[in-house]
Order: sequence, then structure tokens, then C-alpha cells
Amino acid sequence: MAETKKCSFTGKQIPPGTGMMYVKKTGQVLYFINSKAKKNYINLNRIPARTRWTDTFHSKRDK
Repeated sequence: MAETKKCSFTGKQIPPGTGMMYVKKTGQVLYFINSKAKKNYINLNRIPARTRWTDTFHSKRDK
């Protein structure tokens, strides 16, 4: 059975066969659910805990 991954930015589960994998020069592997998440993390250098539409933001806010 295919393994589900977790998005590195939003924290949502990525269904098998979708999403994208990004490998940094350091060897760190990042998984993204869509291009919006990838652009916010890689290009715009946004922090997931400060971005309102991510699951990370909502989990930090509830605590």
C-alpha cells in the first residue's frame, strides 16, 4: 500500500499520487501538497505557524 506523507508547510496529509517532493542541497526532503504551499515556504520564506490557512497555525493558536 502507498504511504501517505505530511505536507512540510500546511501539516495536511498528502494523498498517494499527488503533491510534490523538494530536496534541498543539504539532503533534507520536503513534501508539499500544492504549489501554494511550496511557494510560501521556498520563495516567500513564510513561517507556517504565522500563516493563517495552515493546520500548524490552528494547532498553535488552540494551545
